[in-house]
Amino acid sequence: MGRKQTIDRNAVLDAAEKVVSERGIGALTIDAVAKASGISKGGVQYAFGTKDDLIGAMIDRWEAEFDAETAALRNGDETAQSMVRAHAEATRHFDEASVDRAAVMLAAMMQDKDRLARTRAWYEARLNAIDGSTEEGRRLRLAFLATEGSYLLRSFGFMPMDEAEWQQVFEDILKLAGKG
Repeated sequence: MGRKQTIDRNAVLDAAEKVVSERGIGALTIDAVAKASGISKGGVQYAFGTKDDLIGAMIDRWEAEFDAETAALRNGDETAQSMVRAHAEATRHFDEASVDRAAVMLAAMMQDKDRLARTRAWYEARLNAIDGSTEEGRRLRLAFLATEGSYLLRSFGFMPMDEAEWQQVFEDILKLAGKG
């Protein structure tokens, strides 16, 4: 009797990210991921099902990584200020992989109403943690929205910023959020 074959889902997700970063979101196919990961198309489908499921798994992993980074930055502090500051600090570490991830996320949301609803819920949870009836809450909300706006504008190439300007923007955001 043969040994049950196992597929390293993280390795396949790494290969999918590599396809997107090297060739763009349009090149992300089951076949391309299979070739990049050195397994069969059937192996990719066995591990993820459809291309949409693969994209969903990529996004889930990125969200988990981002949430873990912000949790570490918060260091047990559950205040709204800590949440916004950690969100800004994690976003501040923008890199070219972030551009690819933003493109994948946008494409996924446009094709999947459930993914869009989950993303809306993610934002709603964060904004609901901020008390907008106070001056501090309004500053924190503005810092959160500035963080997201800056990230999306830079990711989609709508507002190119060199690294010095990017860091300066985040210094301003962190001051607005009450950098401590």
